[in-house]
Amino acid sequence: MAACYRQALAAALVAAAAVAGLPAAGALGVNWGTMATHRLPSGIVVRMLEDNGIRKVKLFDADPGPMDALAGSGIEVMVGIPNNMLDMMTDYGTARDWVHQNVSRYNFDGGVNIKYVAVGNEPFLSSFNGTFLNVTLPALQNIQRALNDAGLGETIKATVPLNADVYNSPTSNPVPSAGRFRADIADLMTEIVQFLNQSGAPFTVNIYPFLSLYGNDGFPLDYAFFDGTSSPVVDTGSGIQYMNVFDANFDTLVSALGAAGVGGLPVVVGEVGWPTDGDKHATAAYAQKFYAGLLRKLAAKAGTPLRQSQYIEVYLFSLIDEDAKSVAPGDFERHWGIMRYDGQPKYPMDLSGQGGNTALVAARGVQYLPRQWCVVNPNAPDLGKIGDSVTYACTFSDCTALGYGSSCNGMDAVGNASYAFNMYFQTQNQVEGSCDFQGLAAPTAQNPSTDTCNFTIQIAVSAAAGRRRRAPAAMALLLLVLRGVLQVAL
Repeated sequence: MAACYRQALAAALVAAAAVAGLPAAGALGVNWGTMATHRLPSGIVVRMLEDNGIRKVKLFDADPGPMDALAGSGIEVMVGIPNNMLDMMTDYGTARDWVHQNVSRYNFDGGVNIKYVAVGNEPFLSSFNGTFLNVTLPALQNIQRALNDAGLGETIKATVPLNADVYNSPTSNPVPSAGRFRADIADLMTEIVQFLNQSGAPFTVNIYPFLSLYGNDGFPLDYAFFDGTSSPVVDTGSGIQYMNVFDANFDTLVSALGAAGVGGLPVVVGEVGWPTDGDKHATAAYAQKFYAGLLRKLAAKAGTPLRQSQYIEVYLFSLIDEDAKSVAPGDFERHWGIMRYDGQPKYPMDLSGQGGNTALVAARGVQYLPRQWCVVNPNAPDLGKIGDSVTYACTFSDCTALGYGSSCNGMDAVGNASYAFNMYFQTQNQVEGSCDFQGLAAPTAQNPSTDTCNFTIQIAVSAAAGRRRRAPAAMALLLLVLRGVLQVAL
């Protein structure tokens, strides 16, 4: 009992220190995604947010689990409407019903502190092939109208989180001061930003310096961070020197807003972060460096060259790793969390932006499956078909850490197979028969982890969602590579 008391007291003290040190009275937010085979219980996540002094959270839907857990916490919430519901929201009656069910019902003393409704998520990505071009603005207008009609429009605003690819500068003059909305959607974007300006809502944008590096070895590494660069970008139109890509990207948007006649429209950064696995640049060390610079910048209220001395409202992406996300963008997509899948911190992180070598408060009360792993059976009679078994295991679990440049890439063929078998075993909740693979695998109580590759034990949850899912194209390519390696090695 005394130990539990000391642990709780320590967490409370850390949380108090975090709240006191946060810029703009806890203005920092995080994205809470739930695309995981084993979701941390919502109550544990909310307590983890509170323990770390995080007072804002962005959700991608209106799942009652997180919403109910947030009730009474006072944490400010941006609740989301998924893209696949945008077409439905073009009908005002449906939009009104959605607001009643997912916003008004939580609007009571001790309810959920909803501030924004995110209408869609990056609906104008080119990969969507224009699917949501004709429905996003009507959905946005209907949701705001429904909020107004419910008497909530003064305090709750509808916005659309957009990817930074909705604006750019011409190739003939690639500088922030020349920023304009993308030519194919310029008229639509102008309508959207004018509506946001009229309704008093912010423009929400997702900015990812990591993606500037991903697949582009010619991009200067130091320009992705906040420590300065030996090769600043000089904006010939304004004379400003840009020392990092975040500022340059943000100010390109500011210029685009100005060109659309709403130069003073508030901007919220809905997503910004750095992954820790799945690519050679996705490491904990780089993530720690990126966040240290970003948080230092926020604490100083430095703003950007075109919006100086302003605190930028930011939602870090993301809170927890999500092993069920699509890896179509890249294997790194499942590793954006500042916390591991189980709510354990990945690296030191001072949310106050003061540069302290402090640790985040881990999730408390997490229950795990039994302490056992699944590895290649040392007594297996025939390893000739192990490639097929690895393919199967990785189809229904997360093997992204085995890819090129990832944390587990350096193992031999047997190590790769053991990792795949264990991920499947854990994803299947260690049920009987999930560690066999026709005699090629066997459970063990000896931890097979290495210095760089962690063999996980999954958390115990009452209902693990989405355990069986098909591997998308990027994962299929990884499986083919792994299978070839195994066949050569064995």
